[in-house]
Amino acid sequence: MGIVEEAHNVRIVGKGNEIVILAHGFGTDQSVWKHLVPHLVDDYRVILYDNMGAGTTNPEYFDFNRYYTIDGFVYDLLAILEELQVKSCIFVGHSLSAMVGLLASISHPHLFTKLILVSASPRFLNDSEYFGGFQQEDLTQLYDGIRSNYKAWCSGFAPLVIGGDMDSVSVQEFSRTLFNMRPDIALSLAQTIFQFDMRPVLGLVSVPCHIIQSTKDLAAPVVVAEYLQLNLGGKTIVEVMPTEGHLPQLSAPDVVIPVLLNHIRHDLTEAK
Repeated sequence: MGIVEEAHNVRIVGKGNEIVILAHGFGTDQSVWKHLVPHLVDDYRVILYDNMGAGTTNPEYFDFNRYYTIDGFVYDLLAILEELQVKSCIFVGHSLSAMVGLLASISHPHLFTKLILVSASPRFLNDSEYFGGFQQEDLTQLYDGIRSNYKAWCSGFAPLVIGGDMDSVSVQEFSRTLFNMRPDIALSLAQTIFQFDMRPVLGLVSVPCHIIQSTKDLAAPVVVAEYLQLNLGGKTIVEVMPTEGHLPQLSAPDVVIPVLLNHIRHDLTEAK
């Protein structure tokens, strides 16, 4: 196993000629795909990895300067693909990783046959002509919460993001992976993610994009999915599912898994 593979806990499962990459978002790790993976292994080679900063990675490897922008994650993804000698893949990215996939596809479009973007947002912060879901004061409060009492913040943040109560299995699961992060790393990543603005580069994306979205998502409202569809440079399709929350693959797998499989297996943008 190479250095990059080891650092990101890269795992390869399944058989088949076509490769599917599963990439997770903030506060989770590759376990967020546990309901999807069993449905893919008979037909695809599935590559899973952990983003640097996840609780499953070595915090000593986390470079605050490298991950001050989203580019650090893009370089990591491209390094993983290079080390594994991946020539072409279907990329499934959740939240942060949806944007990582978009950026990687701009510089290396030949590596991606399509991008499947789950709960994606190019900008979480509202401005005069754009609704991302958050005001700056909301985010300042969020950062203060992480600084002051990380465990208490996790307990409050998890049900808000999932859209469930503390007793639900999915909220407990997200709370676990969130709390496993080192607090200073969680704060740094939250600031990187919630302050980024990917809107200027959307038109440079040429790879087909499948946008999958919950009806109700605190972090990525439906209008954001519509904004992506209007502004991405390549062919796009949006599917809004009757689910609630930012991690529907964890909280509503019975609804989400068939949708994801349909988008992985079929070129739905061709039908539009």
